[in-house]
Amino acid sequence: MTARQPAATRLDRDECSRFQELFEIVGRRWTVAIVIAASQGSERFREFRDAVPGISEKLLAERLRELTGRDILSRTVENDPAVIRYRLTECGSDLVEQLGPIISWAERWH
Repeated sequence: MTARQPAATRLDRDECSRFQELFEIVGRRWTVAIVIAASQGSERFREFRDAVPGISEKLLAERLRELTGRDILSRTVENDPAVIRYRLTECGSDLVEQLGPIISWAERWH
């Protein structure tokens, strides 16, 4: 007797839309590297630039704006002198945890 395979799970339209949105975010070039850099302590623009070799300053600024707009990073301005810091939000920290297995998979297979 063979074991019965579970039926494939069908995703409804809203679930598909959420998955598509997620992969559009993390699939953009440099996004995962920036999120990982934030998880390893990068907070300031130059720290991200140094942690993600090869990214242009223009693209780094764009990605930081996108990640703050998606509530993955928070942006705070400290005065005297003006210093801008980016930190992972709760959502961003949770994303880092979820990326761990995907990063392991990529290291193994690619």
